[in-house]
Amino acid sequence: MSEQKESVEEPQDQANEPDKAKNSGENDELDQLKEKNTGLQEELQEAKDKYLRLFAEFDNFKRRNAKERIELIQNAGEDLMVNLLPVLDDFDRGLKQIEQANDLGSVREGVELIHQKLVSTLEQKGLKPMKTLEETFNPEFHEAITEIPAPKKKLKGKIVDEIERGYYLNDKIIRYPKVVVGK
Repeated sequence: MSEQKESVEEPQDQANEPDKAKNSGENDELDQLKEKNTGLQEELQEAKDKYLRLFAEFDNFKRRNAKERIELIQNAGEDLMVNLLPVLDDFDRGLKQIEQANDLGSVREGVELIHQKLVSTLEQKGLKPMKTLEETFNPEFHEAITEIPAPKKKLKGKIVDEIERGYYLNDKIIRYPKVVVGK
């Protein structure tokens, strides 16, 4: 009988060996999956960290850009103002001279010089006056104030007088001229 038990036990041991091998293979596979999972979690954490850093960097860029834009808007006219200060100084000196002047011709000459200096300074900054007199009226470029009978036949539909001059700033119209059109 003991032989029978041994023979019966042998098949059980043999039956357990494939289970052990199977369990061992599953354990190896489980260990590999755990390692892979750990690696993926580390990659995910790195990606999250990278995302947060990029988001913070972009947020800082937006704030810095907004601040620079505000400064640019606030100081946009600074260059022009600095260039206009000598003209203002000339006007101040001219006003003092007008009080003491007896000769109207010299006062007129001084005002014309200051005017020319102002025009020159503005032209250096890109300001150009629009030529309108005797040009064909174009509602896209001119603002008609009124129409009057044309003094000459060739002035029909053309600009006969300029009430307010128009200006370009770097080839962009910044003020449309107000004109009188001949009909």
